[in-house]
Amino acid sequence: MKVKLFGRRLVLVFVDALILLLSTMGVLLIGSIRSAGGVDVTRILVNCAIQVVVVFACRFAFRLYSIVWRYANPQAYLLLIISDVLSCAISILVLRFTPYYTGALSAVAVNAVGAFLVLASRMIYQQIYSHLQPGSQDMSKINIAIVGAGMVGSLLAQELIYNEKSQYKPMFFIDKDPTKVGNYVHGIKVLPENEETAEHINHLPIQEVLIALPNISADDLQRLFKRYGKSNCRVKVYDSYGSKGNGHAKAIRNINIEDLLYRDNVTLYNRKTMDTYRDKVVLVTGGGGSIGSEICRQIAALHPRQLIIFDIYENNAYDIQQELVRKYGANLNLAVEIGSVRDKVRLETIFDEYRPQIVLHAAAHKHVPLMEHSSCEAIKNNVVGTYNTANMAEKYGADRFVLISTDKAVNPTNIMGASKRVCEMIVNCRGDSNTVFSAVRFGNVLGSNGSVVPLFMKQIEEGGPITITDRRIVRFFMTIKEATQLVMEAGSIANQGDLFVLDMGKPICILDLAEDMIRLAGLKPYEDIDIMEIGLRPGEKLYEELLANGQDQFATSNNKIFIEKKESFTRAQVDEYIEMLMEAVANEEQGVGTISVKEVLRKVVTTYRDPEEVNRNTDVYEMKCAEEKHQEIGAREKSVIKV
Repeated sequence: MKVKLFGRRLVLVFVDALILLLSTMGVLLIGSIRSAGGVDVTRILVNCAIQVVVVFACRFAFRLYSIVWRYANPQAYLLLIISDVLSCAISILVLRFTPYYTGALSAVAVNAVGAFLVLASRMIYQQIYSHLQPGSQDMSKINIAIVGAGMVGSLLAQELIYNEKSQYKPMFFIDKDPTKVGNYVHGIKVLPENEETAEHINHLPIQEVLIALPNISADDLQRLFKRYGKSNCRVKVYDSYGSKGNGHAKAIRNINIEDLLYRDNVTLYNRKTMDTYRDKVVLVTGGGGSIGSEICRQIAALHPRQLIIFDIYENNAYDIQQELVRKYGANLNLAVEIGSVRDKVRLETIFDEYRPQIVLHAAAHKHVPLMEHSSCEAIKNNVVGTYNTANMAEKYGADRFVLISTDKAVNPTNIMGASKRVCEMIVNCRGDSNTVFSAVRFGNVLGSNGSVVPLFMKQIEEGGPITITDRRIVRFFMTIKEATQLVMEAGSIANQGDLFVLDMGKPICILDLAEDMIRLAGLKPYEDIDIMEIGLRPGEKLYEELLANGQDQFATSNNKIFIEKKESFTRAQVDEYIEMLMEAVANEEQGVGTISVKEVLRKVVTTYRDPEEVNRNTDVYEMKCAEEKHQEIGAREKSVIKV
């Protein structure tokens, strides 16, 4: 390999020497012929020898023969020019002290001609190599347009052009900079970034559109995705900026739904949060679930004294146990216990043995339609389970208790949401406790169990149709990682009875979400995959709220975490509510009594309303969806299949 490399450098030096000799002799010979003194062979040879030696001395000093010129960038060419300019200046200084000096203009002309011919030879070689290398004319390559003709896009195009293993062939740049539009970068034409280009992109020899913009916001990424996703081209992204700061390697990848819904990075591990969980015994109920397991991952990274995973479903608990064991091994003191928060005896055994200092209560039934059908189970698991766990936290001296709540607890229209509102009351009424009780409320979590995103993905894989309950539905979304990190930070800053509300960003139209996911799969909505409207499920309302009292909220040190104005309940009130609910559960399960669980919930949670009443009085689509979507409503209504 070294011999081969030395041979290439030797050939390059020989070619350069030949060019320099011929150009130097040619310029000096012409100058001599035009002068009155005629041709002075000795003068020509001495000038030629000195200038060639100086030029090569400078080029070797600048390590120009260590550059692989087939892949040379503009910096390499600039370095060659600087080297030759310096050699010209040195040549003039040297020749002035000899009797053969022909003047500065002659020396400049010699170096200029030599530099020009060498630069030309390098560029010609580079172009010939790029066209003759294996795969350069491979028709199987994917023709792409790169959105972004800046530094990132330019370097990416250069890499794709000269990488013989690349499966992509850049055909166009797309950029909004008017100084670049219509010009060429690496021989690739720059098109304007506008609707007209998006509309005509199907008429260009392009199969994919690649977004290569550093630090692009979710809003801009979504705008570009929607603009070019309407074409027949697949839209991808170049992660030159490290996947939102996560330090991933550069890669061309598919856009995922998290990219389109992503907000800003969460800065979690401040000193206060780390100190809250470090060297503490932490219990996570429901620790095997989608939310609970991510909480366990975050806790494990903060070096707790011990982490206890408590879950009724052993398979999930086992999965997260094995994951953490593989990652941390003996560095994590981990315990896994199987049991139900409904079982007071089992809970007492756990608390007595481990004496947790922090309790993160994620165990709950969360499926709205299922809880409408099994209302007694919602009360026993959500309400009674929270009540039992809170009592044990107090009894065994836990420092903090954090309840994972939901936006469905705000003005609920279903049993699940109403049951979680009662859980918030249980937390709220313990103002006299030595344990700091708090609750964190947030909306839908992408990828969590029961989330609509995995359902849509499965339906797309099966060829459709995607089923939505109502085209007008809007929901708040957050990634699991962001939600759990904010939960943990809220728990670290909580005061007694605080009810935290997370900034969920803009509400997302479920119809938009379904269309975007179809496009992300490289398919066309309503052509490749149909969207079917099947009607609202029991207890479902068209939109969710995060605040019960409108603007009654207070800021915290984190601009994504707010505290809702407290609504005080006494222990006596809450105990009475739970007794009423348990009596209703017992009567309903035994088939006696005249008051159902739902009716008792209405008395306990005064904001509980029928979904029909709420949905009938709210034109959500007009209120929540972006204004530009209004013009599309008529056409899209015709496309959505109703059953």
